[in-house]
Amino acid sequence: MTSGVAPPIDVPEAIRAMPKVLLHDHFDGGLRPATVIDLARQNRYRALPTQDPDDLGDWFHRGARRRSLALYLETFAHTVGVLSTPESIERVALECAEDLAADGVVYAESRFAPELVANRSGGTGGMSLDDVIAAMARGFDGAASYGIEMRIIVCSMRNLTISDAAAAAAVHNRDRRVVGFDLAGPEAGFPPGDHLEAFAIARAGGLGVTIHAGEAAGLESIAEAVDECRADRLGHGVRITDDITLSDGGEPSLGVLATAVRDRQICLEVCPTSNLHTGALGITVFAEHPIDRLARAGFAVTVNTDNRLMSEITLSGEYARLADTFSWGSAQFESVSRTALANAFCDDDTRRRVAAGLASGHPLRVGPGATPS
Repeated sequence: MTSGVAPPIDVPEAIRAMPKVLLHDHFDGGLRPATVIDLARQNRYRALPTQDPDDLGDWFHRGARRRSLALYLETFAHTVGVLSTPESIERVALECAEDLAADGVVYAESRFAPELVANRSGGTGGMSLDDVIAAMARGFDGAASYGIEMRIIVCSMRNLTISDAAAAAAVHNRDRRVVGFDLAGPEAGFPPGDHLEAFAIARAGGLGVTIHAGEAAGLESIAEAVDECRADRLGHGVRITDDITLSDGGEPSLGVLATAVRDRQICLEVCPTSNLHTGALGITVFAEHPIDRLARAGFAVTVNTDNRLMSEITLSGEYARLADTFSWGSAQFESVSRTALANAFCDDDTRRRVAAGLASGHPLRVGPGATPS
């Protein structure tokens, strides 16, 4: 057993080998089950439901398929619980990069809320926000030979109250692979507008802003993220379909908000399998997911994993499902990767380097001398 997150469908080697760009992947949602068990033992975390890696992987998968975002998030108690030291975080970062690179990902932005594991006072025996970010960066630095460009998005939890400090820490660590700031956590009842100062701090510090919106809440959440918070990208964003109706002939008719999101090409970080698991759209089968309709209607659609462990998915697995369900082929996959790279928060030199890799159809060769930006 390697990563323990193999997709539950057959993935053609041609899809696995295809260079891919990944914008929405949660650091604490992609641990290897065997690593969770090992770190629990090292860090004296005793709450795991089982000590068997296969059984633990199955436990995470079952827990995530309860069609509720709130219930889906409960499974993170264990992954966060074992990320209690800088060494643990560094190890998971290295393994994250290794697993993504093995899946053909050439550029990825890994997001995490340091506040979940930090002792914010930075006191003896605890980690500061900076310590957490630095540990992630060290792990990604160690992955230079894997042929993948790794960057960090700092999240803050929308149901907590330290987003200003998290945004400031993100800006302070721009030289440690940090490129963006995000608001995550339970969406319903916790509007993004409550965190305007954090977004202002991030934006003034040169970071990109992405906001979880349009997953467990609807158009009001999306509108607030776009208009009031000035999000560059929308995490999920699939509830934009609430503002789209179909004519008798099947042609989409877009409302004011949907038109604005499409015409401004605000990037949608779509995570189809996760959406199915959390009940984000009330869908019960993959074929009901609107990603194909959104792409055909001209939205800036990207394909993402969200949480590889919880949803038992890889990016290649998502591609394979899209191929099987909607007959997507190389043209569609190349398009979503180009869209993702165009909306990535990296510097222009990195963007050109990754673009060359996408055009060649081959993985990157980053090398130990490469300098992240």
